[in-house]
Amino acid sequence: MQTFFWSSCPQMRQPADVVLNFAGNIRLHSQIPLLLPPSSSQSHDIWNSLSDYDTVDCWKTLKIHFAVSVPLYKPAMPPHQTNHRVLSTSISFNYILFSLSLSLSLSLPVESMAAHNLHSSSSCFQARQSFSSRTIRCVSHSPSVLHFPKQLTGKDILQDDSSGSIDGPRTRQLPHWNLLQKAAATALDMAESALVTTERKRPLPKTADPRVQISGNFAPVPEKPVHHDLPVIGTIPEDIRGVYVRNGANPLFEPVGGHHFFDGDGMVHAVTIEDGAASYACRFTETKRLVQERELGRPIFPKAIGELHGHTGVARLLLFYMRGLFGLVDHSQGAGVANAGLVYFNNRLLAMSEDDLPYQVRITESGDLETVGRYDFDGQLESTMIAHPKVDPVTKELFSLSYDVVQKPYLKYFRFSPDGTKTRDVEIPLREPTMMHDFAITENFVVIPDQQVVFKLQEMIGGGSPVIYDGNKMSRFGILRKDATSASDIIWVASPDTFCFHLWNAWEEPETDEVVVIGSCMTPPDSIFNEHDESLKSTLSEIRLNLKTGRSTRRPIMSETDEHVNLEAGMVNRNLLGRKTRYAYLAIAEPWPRVSGFAKVDLQTGETRKYIYGDGMYGGEPLFLPGTGSRTGEDDGYVLGFVHEEKSRRSELRIVNAASLRVEASVKLPSRVPYGFHGTFIDSKELASQD
Repeated sequence: MQTFFWSSCPQMRQPADVVLNFAGNIRLHSQIPLLLPPSSSQSHDIWNSLSDYDTVDCWKTLKIHFAVSVPLYKPAMPPHQTNHRVLSTSISFNYILFSLSLSLSLSLPVESMAAHNLHSSSSCFQARQSFSSRTIRCVSHSPSVLHFPKQLTGKDILQDDSSGSIDGPRTRQLPHWNLLQKAAATALDMAESALVTTERKRPLPKTADPRVQISGNFAPVPEKPVHHDLPVIGTIPEDIRGVYVRNGANPLFEPVGGHHFFDGDGMVHAVTIEDGAASYACRFTETKRLVQERELGRPIFPKAIGELHGHTGVARLLLFYMRGLFGLVDHSQGAGVANAGLVYFNNRLLAMSEDDLPYQVRITESGDLETVGRYDFDGQLESTMIAHPKVDPVTKELFSLSYDVVQKPYLKYFRFSPDGTKTRDVEIPLREPTMMHDFAITENFVVIPDQQVVFKLQEMIGGGSPVIYDGNKMSRFGILRKDATSASDIIWVASPDTFCFHLWNAWEEPETDEVVVIGSCMTPPDSIFNEHDESLKSTLSEIRLNLKTGRSTRRPIMSETDEHVNLEAGMVNRNLLGRKTRYAYLAIAEPWPRVSGFAKVDLQTGETRKYIYGDGMYGGEPLFLPGTGSRTGEDDGYVLGFVHEEKSRRSELRIVNAASLRVEASVKLPSRVPYGFHGTFIDSKELASQD
């Protein structure tokens, strides 16, 4: 096959160049081959050559030379009788210090026009002869989760922990791209390969290093079809009937660059309990992102925390949107991973992360899981939802926020009636986009945290993270009536140096004109996202917001004379959400980020009772399940959670009596359950009316 190359930069004499300049200014120039008629009708395969990596340390410049040609057609006549028209397209992006240019030039057969006299002696053309058919590959291609990570043994990923079978990789159909798309994909893959190669020469922070973020039991697992009649130690209480579901991050593909634990694809783990028997299944939530990446056989969507740092983060964003322009990927249907929260509302189980609409997941009659699809509440929801919407236990309404990191309004509030009817958005005035993972409700108000961890995308240009701590900003809480139709009556109360990633509850105390907020305050505030020398500290706190004076107070709930314990992830009795509660059940995040047990904290006295899982055993968020029937005390119920023994790599669901903190039962699971995020319990009566 005869192939000629066209260059968008006449000064370059190599067939193609990808140049990344990290001296404060990045420039990417990519040359795509111009295809002229092949000399032989038998040569119509893709030919690819990758060679010659050259690094110049003084400018930190990476240069890759490549040559790719893709046949446009199968000639119906001898090549010398076929005329061709040269089509060119050029795209240029400029983003402050970053410029990217992509030029494509293609030759199409045209019967009615005279042949062009293009000569290989031209300074912009060089001829090469193809030798064999090869498959295009580059370093940004990565294997399925079933083959990684290498730091784990094969038993962790490649085979089941029991004698049962596992699902293998699904059959993948290659996308039907035209020639222009194939050429663009090749060029963009090469550019991404250059980025990856450059990134691998620099050490990653722990917050973005996959060897840290997905090591041990943070590593992903394959899907597991439903397994019935699981071994049970002890007796499952009779009033537990339904499904315990928990969400988590479970990357389908091995990371090729930076990766944060929050970046993984969503996977839901489900334990169905009925008449003292239990079954288990786990499935990916089939997001639009996951489906496209599975079809392409590689990760393609940028990872919001692990990859979007510095100049390479800007480059990744631009490459991603260029793929969208060429139709290689569709980001119009969202790019979320749905890996954080779970809520059961209006007969639907919704999986969510705040970067997208929620996804509906259905629990089948057998106890398996299937994704219904991206859920927009019958066309009413046009923006993202945060991962922690709140269901009022009395009115059964659902309350939520939506934040935007690019354009105003940066924050919106809305609610849904019990039948799923949405109100109009209420725009909340914020000066800058703010990390808002959680919020709280009371009987009459919503409590909105406007804190010091903010989004500043321009920080990427200086080489930093777009999620940063802004020490010049005053933390505050906004108090807005639930039925508000505008933000004109919102009351802002300052709360200096307060950052609560999660808020466990809030209630009103009219006698003092105060709203009381219970949350875990973190220092350093952005330590989840950015590496610090100082260890993370999470303090369970009571924050009082006076609606008349506009003043606030904050105090640790546990006595300062007690040894500090990091308390993160948990809940109060959900039947009392938004009302005054006495107890909270919170994960003991020691040693961080693993969870060695949970604490039952008396919010009035600060008394803390601990339940420790055992030597070498760790878990996650404890879920409080209220008792049924005549059991109406606030702590009448059970605490459920997955527990993992790291030495044996065995997992179980442990059920603990919330009043006595004694184990009721342990359900032995057929495979390892990674540490994850948030869960809920769906009663069998609710499940019977599932849509």
